Amino acid sequence: MADYDRRGGGGYNPKKRRYRDDDDGDRRGGPRRRFDAPPHVRVRKQLLAIAENPMRPWHEEVQSIANLFTDNWDDELLRTNFVDLVLQLAVEQPMKTPFLAAVVLVANTNKPQIVDMLLAKLTSTLETKIAEGDWRDVKLYLKLAGCLQSCLEGDGVFPVLEELFSRAVDLQTASSEDTIGTELVKIILLTLPYVMVTGPTQWQQKAADLMEKTEIIAGEAHPLQALIEPYHPEAGDQSPVASQSCISLLQTQLQNEANNGWALSCLPRPWELPVEEVEQQEKIANAEKHTLPPISIPQTVVAGPRPLFPEIYFSVYANQDVESTPPLTNIAASLIRDALVDTINVLNFNRNVTARFLIELDCYFAPRTFAARATPFDKIREIEPPKSSWKPEDVAVDAVFSQLFSLPNPEHKLVYYHAVLTEACKLAPAAIAPSLGRAIRFLYRNSHRMDLELSNRFMDWFSHHLSNFGFTWKWTEWVDNVYLSNLHPDKAFIMGAIDKEIRLSFAQRIKNTLPEPYQSLIGPEKEKDVPDFKFADDKTPFAAEGKEIAALLRRKAPEEEIEPVIERIHSLALDNNLDPLVASTDVFVTSVLHVGSKSLSHVLAAIERTKERLTDAGATSEAARTQIISSVMEYWSAHPGVAIAIIEKLLNYSILTPQAVINWAITMYAGATHGEALAKGFVYEMVFNTVVKVTSRLRQVLQKATLPEAMIDDETIEAEINGMRSLFRAIEDALFAWASGSKDEMLEASDGLGEGDGTSETEKLVKRWGERWLRVFKRRAAIEEAFIVEARKERERKAAAAAAELAAAPAQGDDMAVDSVDAAAEVTA
Repeated sequence: MADYDRRGGGGYNPKKRRYRDDDDGDRRGGPRRRFDAPPHVRVRKQLLAIAENPMRPWHEEVQSIANLFTDNWDDELLRTNFVDLVLQLAVEQPMKTPFLAAVVLVANTNKPQIVDMLLAKLTSTLETKIAEGDWRDVKLYLKLAGCLQSCLEGDGVFPVLEELFSRAVDLQTASSEDTIGTELVKIILLTLPYVMVTGPTQWQQKAADLMEKTEIIAGEAHPLQALIEPYHPEAGDQSPVASQSCISLLQTQLQNEANNGWALSCLPRPWELPVEEVEQQEKIANAEKHTLPPISIPQTVVAGPRPLFPEIYFSVYANQDVESTPPLTNIAASLIRDALVDTINVLNFNRNVTARFLIELDCYFAPRTFAARATPFDKIREIEPPKSSWKPEDVAVDAVFSQLFSLPNPEHKLVYYHAVLTEACKLAPAAIAPSLGRAIRFLYRNSHRMDLELSNRFMDWFSHHLSNFGFTWKWTEWVDNVYLSNLHPDKAFIMGAIDKEIRLSFAQRIKNTLPEPYQSLIGPEKEKDVPDFKFADDKTPFAAEGKEIAALLRRKAPEEEIEPVIERIHSLALDNNLDPLVASTDVFVTSVLHVGSKSLSHVLAAIERTKERLTDAGATSEAARTQIISSVMEYWSAHPGVAIAIIEKLLNYSILTPQAVINWAITMYAGATHGEALAKGFVYEMVFNTVVKVTSRLRQVLQKATLPEAMIDDETIEAEINGMRSLFRAIEDALFAWASGSKDEMLEASDGLGEGDGTSETEKLVKRWGERWLRVFKRRAAIEEAFIVEARKERERKAAAAAAELAAAPAQGDDMAVDSVDAAAEVTA
């Protein structure tokens, strides 16, 4: 019993290992048999991980995969999977394309049939993507074809590039504002380096001839370029960096590279083997050449699912005393950025993998392209040529910010790019965090020069990023700006960022992370869980009625009990020469908000129960709609994020109109504060979100109208378009008055100060805010007008195609009738 107790008690323990007696050992058999995965699984695994291990030489990895593939050539599943996987990786992990091409080139020495199989599927897929207008995939497939140029007969990829340029010329000739032609030229220019890296001497003349043609389009500034400039400095100021379009920059860089003999020093050449592999190198050089199947490019190409706009090269590491990123004169700046941007945008479904690719960036480019990972910036200063001073972390972070600050819109939701930077910082904090710190300082120094939309994106990202790392930042660096005017852009950024942080946490916690000078920016009202109910004070007009309505709403009283109280408010308002509807609306809306102040779901439930009365009030007059917004913003003044969420719900319920929100923000509230409201981040957020809601609805209507089964008439479409245009006109009219200094409130304020010539610092700041606002919404209006034009073209194109198909149907019917008569005659005979 004692032994039993010492073993830990009774009962069967399934986790305890049981051993057989020695006599039974022969029945256990020998060691466990090793299981070898089938060839297609091993090839897939190795291809997926190609070039990811910096300790393994590229040529060994390439030859190992190629030999494993050719040794098991008879496996049909292996052959099919290999072709599919190479094409899939070329699109999903574009930094690996040269290494995939190297595997194919080595495999070509033993089994040349694989190249024919790959080219057949590659060209058929290319045709499909061109017809669909999926231009990024077209570029990535052409990049793979360019890397295979050395095993192609004749001119290889060049005829395809020439045909694409022909389409680009046609499009640009038809319209100078065309963006598809510009995109085609960009694809041509980004394919050329990968063609030239396989044989720089052989294709020099073809490349020179092609670049001479592309100069016609790449050298001209696109009409839409002025709308998407990231910087908008005021008169007398300069942008922190000269603005350049990506396509003109690429054209210049390629011309410089051609003058230097197409060195392309940043691109990997995994098909070039070491000296001891000279025999295998000769096999690759003398392997069978293959004909690239013809690629049919339609006479009319389409824009595709993604909107196309000119691109500006954006960098947060410009004008540093040490080059931690490739200079704009080097082709590496464009090629590395292009590969990174494609990786970021294609892998949007997995931010963790995207972050890992960013951190391991140096694995996929030529040796010595970058400095060692996590090299401190101070040590970078000590690096002397010919060693590279390019920090891979800076290059990766720069690429993410280029998408986060892309105008008019990034490809994915902004929060995706936030998440990528967060994951990268978590994976390699010692390497990424210092790079982010320098980027933040650059952006803050230039936030007053940046486009207002980008400045607000920076504010959103900054507060979100801090929330993931304990809200820690070196706020002492900006402490002097706390004492600036609330209209100053630096002070406005600080106040907006703190407000966003409080939304993501709570006031007391954020207050504890800030130095003493910042404490005054967080008032005591922000620390209250529930705002004060103004009608709880008996000195407030209509206090008794307000408390009574709140009590009725809390016990969910029927409308019949609330109506007498509303009538009493109307009577008292008339006695005091007040607008009765405005007074009752204020009391009722404030009571609804107070009853639902516990959470957003509570207030939505309260609005849902009182929606009918709120809708009637909003439909009665413009003053009532304005009062609804004023009541919401006043009650939640300490937490404007909550107020904005409620305003958006009221827009969804059609209790408010977009026009009412715009008038309240830009005309009434901005006027009451003599323009200071224009510097408040939440006011811009409210107006911007309202405009996005209107334009998104219009886009949905236009996209549905292009569908064959659409039941949307032209009157509905025109009504939506006219509604959007009237909204933009109202915004531009109101903002123009602020930007020009002709707003009545500005003139009154100037008269009160004895300054009416627009030279006071306050007037200058208000006018500057008006200019920045106006630029944002002028761009938004222009973008939407361009979308309307393209949607109408698409609708006409589909209608013409449907008509042609319908016209062809009777002819096919006649042919079928003739065939059936002939068949009947044969049967009779």
